[in-house]
Amino acid sequence: MPISILNFITVLVIYRKKPSFIKVISDFFMEAAIRGDVNSNISHRTLWNTFLIKKDGYRFGKENETISSALGRNQIKNTLSIIGWILVYILWVIDVKYWGKGGHCINSIKT
Repeated sequence: MPISILNFITVLVIYRKKPSFIKVISDFFMEAAIRGDVNSNISHRTLWNTFLIKKDGYRFGKENETISSALGRNQIKNTLSIIGWILVYILWVIDVKYWGKGGHCINSIKT
């Protein structure tokens, strides 16, 4: 965590006067969020596999895959648990509210 804070401060200082400052900061947070998501998919796979899918579902924990992508694969296979469906719905609502489109999990599937 201390290195992440130091890195963020460095990015702020280096890019503060550039016209693309807002885009750089936005990209910084988006990349950090995706890396955290992929890491959580792997690190917490037992939790996700226990509570978000049925026994025959597509398994969480694949390398370089986000939680949303694994949820989307299970959405297509109809192997989500009730908790999994609730999470998919919440992500769908957020997607519609902020980006004007639904289908977050299915759209996030990486082939």
